[in-house]
Amino acid sequence: MQAVILSAGYGRRLYPITDNKPKSLIKVAGKELLLRHLQILNEQGIEEFIVVTNSMYEKQIRNFLRKFPYKVEVVVNPEPERGNASSLYCVKGKIKDTFALIMSDHIYDSVFIEEALKGKGIIVDELGRFVDIEESTKVLCVSGRVEDIGKDIDKWNCYDTGFFILDADIFETLERLMEEKRTVEISELVKEHKLECTHVSGLFWMDVDTMTDLERARKLLIEKSVKGTGDGLISRLINRRISVKITEALIDRLTPMQATLISFLVGIISSGIALIFPPLGGLMYQLSSILDGVDGEIARASLNTSKFGGWFDSILDRYVDFSFLLALGIYLSPPLWMWAVILLATMGSVMVSYSTERYKGEFGENIYKTIKLMNYIPGKRDERIFFIMIMTLLGYIEELFIILAIVTNLRVLATILLVKLYKGTG
Repeated sequence: MQAVILSAGYGRRLYPITDNKPKSLIKVAGKELLLRHLQILNEQGIEEFIVVTNSMYEKQIRNFLRKFPYKVEVVVNPEPERGNASSLYCVKGKIKDTFALIMSDHIYDSVFIEEALKGKGIIVDELGRFVDIEESTKVLCVSGRVEDIGKDIDKWNCYDTGFFILDADIFETLERLMEEKRTVEISELVKEHKLECTHVSGLFWMDVDTMTDLERARKLLIEKSVKGTGDGLISRLINRRISVKITEALIDRLTPMQATLISFLVGIISSGIALIFPPLGGLMYQLSSILDGVDGEIARASLNTSKFGGWFDSILDRYVDFSFLLALGIYLSPPLWMWAVILLATMGSVMVSYSTERYKGEFGENIYKTIKLMNYIPGKRDERIFFIMIMTLLGYIEELFIILAIVTNLRVLATILLVKLYKGTG
């Protein structure tokens, strides 16, 4: 299947951001609108793209696309003032069969696109959870086809998502309209052709027409980037509420790898401080835990996730945890028997994370999704770090190690027993 992306508008409602810059190259949550479409559609199996732009922005679009490996043909609409349907008309003769048509100023998540590509005709949403109802294009679908469409129609039962799955015969209707009228919009073509309606409702999509839309889209993408599973109680109640605010401020300035290294650096600094003044070190350690969520949020919101990034982040976390507990142990200058407790606490802390991540490596599954009980056993990294901060602030460092030694190793034992119960064969 081919995909046609319309990007010939001038984006005047987003001025001054779109001053001498096409709307499709605006970054939203760390990634350009056009690149979002190309990446998600390509992940869904689409390999051929046609991007329609205007003569003013042709050079910028071509230069941008050269940076990426996608197979994209750029087509120039010499008369974009004739309506967005005129941009579609420019690709007549280049379409082989069924194709996807996408408005470049819309945002869709991967789940939406996966479902939309299974449909036919206009993809509509009955709920419109993420759209401005007043500004959105309404659709009246009757008996599975479009009866009426427009922003100001009196009756409607769903919303136009700006995503279409069309056949080449659409150009027959479009050619007739272009001959009859000077200006033709996609909505007129949809109504005239009486397109089929495919309902994909409740999933994330929205159009970006104004500065308000831009900020809202950015915020929603970041909120959706928060992990659905695996977070401990402290992350859900405290850390994520802070980290998403940090991510909002930094997502267009930092890469996920840079965020990972900043979190690691803060963690190592906290270890150095703990050697001298544990309460401040504990606070810094908690800050590193909050920052540890930022890299993942940036990666997911900007579609820059990678297996290496997650793996590397996990390794650096182990270094931070080990160095901080070692620093606390050195600060205590304890007797020999207490070093045995410190060793148990340190080993248990490392093994909690190792046991869950090794499960994923062995079984190819997230343990928190497969074994739901794991979500309710205390001792996850965010919970441990918060507990360590509290105990260092109160000055109960020996007690901290004793409790950690017990809780972490019991959690590892519980993990082994649960995995044996769910996965064991002998």
